[in-house]
Amino acid sequence: MSIDMYQPKKYTNNQLPFLKTFIKENPFATIVLNGEMLLATHVPVLAEEGADTFRLYAHIANHNPMRRFLENGTEMLLVFTGAHAYVSSSWYSAPDIPTWDYSAVHVNANIRIQKDHELQESLVKLIDHFEIDQEKPITYRDIPSEIWRENFSEITGFWLNPFNMVGIEKLHQGFEAADVENIKSQLDKRSNCPYHKISIDLKKKHG
Repeated sequence: MSIDMYQPKKYTNNQLPFLKTFIKENPFATIVLNGEMLLATHVPVLAEEGADTFRLYAHIANHNPMRRFLENGTEMLLVFTGAHAYVSSSWYSAPDIPTWDYSAVHVNANIRIQKDHELQESLVKLIDHFEIDQEKPITYRDIPSEIWRENFSEITGFWLNPFNMVGIEKLHQGFEAADVENIKSQLDKRSNCPYHKISIDLKKKHG
C-alpha cells in the first residue's frame, strides 16, 4: 500500500542526488509498516550505494510489535525529515499568512530480512558511522563480547530496496528576495535547533 507525499509543485524535489544526500545527512527516520494497524518506529537508517545500486538498512528490537509483520517482500514507508521552523507573518514586508518551512524525503521500499552475518556487518558499519566524529570513538571490538551477543540476539536487521523516492523543500520559493533575507535574519537570531538550520537551508536555496 504505497502512500504519496503531498508535494506542491514549486516545492517538489525528486532529483536523485538530492534524495540520496538528504537521506545520508538525516539518517534518523520514521519507519511505517501496515500490521493490525499502522505501526511506526523511529530508527537510524543508513544507505549502501554501489555503481548501479542503492539500498538502505536498519534494525529493530524483536519485542517491537512491528517485528511480527516484518517479512520479505513487505512494503515499508520511511520518512526522513530535515530542519523545520515556524515563519512569522511579522517577518514579511507586507501582510501575509504565517507558515512553516521544512524539508523531507519519503521512501517506499520492499523489505528483505538480513542473515546473521549481514546484520553483524551492518551493526559494525552503523557504529563506525556514528562514532567517527567522537572525541574517543569506539568500535564493536570495544564492546564486551557477552553484551554484544546478548543484544545481537534481541534484534532483527533488514535491507530496504526502494521503489519510490520523493522529496520536498518548502523554503519560501517564489517570495521576494528582501523577504527571504529578513526571514534568514530572523532565524539566525534563533540559533537553537531547528531554527538556525532552516536559515542555512534557505541560504543554500536562495544564495
